[in-house]
Amino acid sequence: MALKKPKSPAEELEQTVQGEQPDDAKKMRAKPKAAPKKTQSGTRTRASKKAAEDADDASEKKRYVTQYSPIDEPVISIDERRDAQTESDKAKNQLLDLMESYKAERVLTDFVRGVEKINGSFASVLYHGDFKVIIPAMEAIIPPKDYRGKDPEVVHRYMLTKRLGTEFDYIVKGMDPETGIAVASRLDAMKARQKEYYFTRDWDGNNKIYEGILAEARIVSVIKSGIFVDLFGAECFISMKELSYQRFIDAGAYYRPGQRIIVRILKVDRSDRNNVKVAASVKRAQKNPFEKAIQKYGIGSHYIGTVTMVDSNGVFVAMEGGIDCLCDYPKRGRPPIGSQVTVKILGIDRDRQRIWGVITHTTTAI
Repeated sequence: MALKKPKSPAEELEQTVQGEQPDDAKKMRAKPKAAPKKTQSGTRTRASKKAAEDADDASEKKRYVTQYSPIDEPVISIDERRDAQTESDKAKNQLLDLMESYKAERVLTDFVRGVEKINGSFASVLYHGDFKVIIPAMEAIIPPKDYRGKDPEVVHRYMLTKRLGTEFDYIVKGMDPETGIAVASRLDAMKARQKEYYFTRDWDGNNKIYEGILAEARIVSVIKSGIFVDLFGAECFISMKELSYQRFIDAGAYYRPGQRIIVRILKVDRSDRNNVKVAASVKRAQKNPFEKAIQKYGIGSHYIGTVTMVDSNGVFVAMEGGIDCLCDYPKRGRPPIGSQVTVKILGIDRDRQRIWGVITHTTTAI
């Protein structure tokens, strides 16, 4: 294919200002071309191949059409209704999703891909197909009641950054198909979710979310001392002690934003319809492993484990079966977290569900 002659700045500016031309105007200026001939085998001639390549070059110049309204080509389907989608089908559906969200307040869900500073304020960036969705900080997060003397913009950037990779529900508040940019609100979507799951009742008069049930939650942020989850429009914090029956020092070693987990609902406060409060636990969504695991261990015997935490109480060693053994500090010094050690079991308290022992050997040099 021959190299294309680069456009002058004036030509590029003219195309940018004028945009796409109506089809009728293009036909009036274009010279009629003969239909490409095909051989008996169904292959195109050299002339038709050249015309197809020129058409491809022209389509590359049309950014708007290529991204949001790709030219349709006929597709022979297996059944009466085609299941597989072309790029054109996907682009149309994505545009319809955003339009429906804008006009009918339909809740959409996508992953947070970036954080940008726009007009002096930070915002989360998501992508719905080729569309860039911008959610300003004040529409993406629940701001803290007390900034503790810190710059609000710095706090907002930190909170948005901690939510990179998570899923955000949102409702489109405005869009521009020509630029491919939409502005949305997560807080409005959270209110819609709360109304559906916390205030809508079934035929028996029960809410969808209530105390004691298991529910799927989305992790929106992870800090060292716990995780923040989205429970159908209500955010709640789950501390370390409600994450696992075992002890560990950093929640970030086991959880990440965007991860979905099963939790048990401990409490629901519906007194404020605009601010539903929920308490949940990951640990209580699981069976207590103590009774089953304790059958594997005997007093006076030696077993291997992994150091997960060290504090003023001693060294916590994770044993097989999902339980911890609390050990005194070894005489040679405390072992580093993550090291494999040999533990001698000294005692088992079934009532308090505790097991304790002493570290006799470590595989990691201290």
